[in-house]
Amino acid sequence: MKLLTIIGARPQFIKAAAVSRAIAKTPGLQEILVHTGQHFDANMSDVFFEEMDIPRPDHQLAIHSLSHGAMTGRMLEEIEKILMQERPDCVLVYGDTNSTLAGALAAKKLHLKVAHVEAGLRSFNLRMPEEVNRILTDRISDFLFCPTDAAVHNLDLEGFANFPCRIEQVGDVMQDAALFYLPKSEQQSAILDTLGLQKGEFFLATIHRAENTDDPLRLAQIVASLNRLAQESPVVFPVHPRTRARLAEQGLSASVRTLDPVGYLDMIQLIAGSRMVITDSGGLQKEAYFFQKYCLTLRPETEWIELVTHGFNRLSEPDPEQVMEAVHYFSRLSFPDASGLYGGGRASEAICNILSEAG
Repeated sequence: MKLLTIIGARPQFIKAAAVSRAIAKTPGLQEILVHTGQHFDANMSDVFFEEMDIPRPDHQLAIHSLSHGAMTGRMLEEIEKILMQERPDCVLVYGDTNSTLAGALAAKKLHLKVAHVEAGLRSFNLRMPEEVNRILTDRISDFLFCPTDAAVHNLDLEGFANFPCRIEQVGDVMQDAALFYLPKSEQQSAILDTLGLQKGEFFLATIHRAENTDDPLRLAQIVASLNRLAQESPVVFPVHPRTRARLAEQGLSASVRTLDPVGYLDMIQLIAGSRMVITDSGGLQKEAYFFQKYCLTLRPETEWIELVTHGFNRLSEPDPEQVMEAVHYFSRLSFPDASGLYGGGRASEAICNILSEAG
C-alpha cells in the first residue's frame, strides 16, 4: 500500500515522526512524504527533521506567508500535481491546518482514499480556522483515526455512521512521540543548563492562536498575566513568529524570558522541567499531561475536554486575576497517577495495522 503523507506545521512533524517510524516497520506499507512549507524556517521546521530523524520530504512545496484562502488554494493546486504523479493508494493527513484540508481535498477530488489522524476533535468554535479545517477534513475522510472516546462520540453525534468511512479509536500519536523521544531529550538537550533554570522553578508559556494574538485586549491581558507570574517564578516564553510580530505592533513588552521557537527535544525538557504550563496550544495541553504537569489554557474551549474533566487542565480568560487564582490552585496539588487517557504509546502501530489490513 502506497501512502502519501502531507505535513506542513510543527505539530504535524511530531505526529508524523511517530507514524512514519511505524510505517517503516510495517510490511507492505510504503510512504511518500510531502512538506507544504506552512512552517518553513529553521526553528519551526528544519530542526524537527534533524533531531527527530524524520525522513526527508520527497516533495517540498515552500508555500507559506499567505492568507488562509491563498495558502490553501496554492497547496491544493500543487498537491494535486504530486498526487497525479505519485498515484498513492491513500493520502494521510494530520490535525487541523491548511495543509490538512488542502491534502484531503486534493485527494478526494482525484477519488483517492483519505486517512485523517486526529479525527473527531471539536472546539465548537467556527471562528477558529482549525475547527473549519478539521470538520471538512473529517467529512471527506475514509479512515478517521480518533485519539479519544470523546472524538468518536463527536462523530457519532454528527451522523458519521451514515457515511462510507471507518472510525477507529487508536489513541494519540503525540503520546507515542513523547514516550519515544523523552530518553533522547534527556541525553541531548542542555536547554535548562543553558538558560540557568532549575527543575520545578519556572513556568512555561506559549501563545500563538489568532484569537489571542490578533485581539489587542486579549494579548495585552496575556502579557499582563505573564508579567504577574514572573513576579513569583521565572516565566519561559518561546515566542511564535506571529506572536512576536503582534507584540511589536502593539508595543507590548513581556518581562519574561523570551526565546525563539525551540526544537522538540528542548521543548520536552522545558515541559518536563517546568512548574506548570500556560498555553493556548492544543498539542501542549496534552504534552503537559504526558509529562505530569498541570496546564492552564487561555481559551474559552478546548478539543481535549477529557483533560479538563479529569482536572489536569483548566480553561481561563487571560485576565491576570483569573490566571493567578488558577496557578495558585494548581500549585497546591500533587499530580496524580494519570495513565490511560491517550492509548499509552501504541497509536501509530494501531494506525499502520489498520491501513495494512485494509490495503
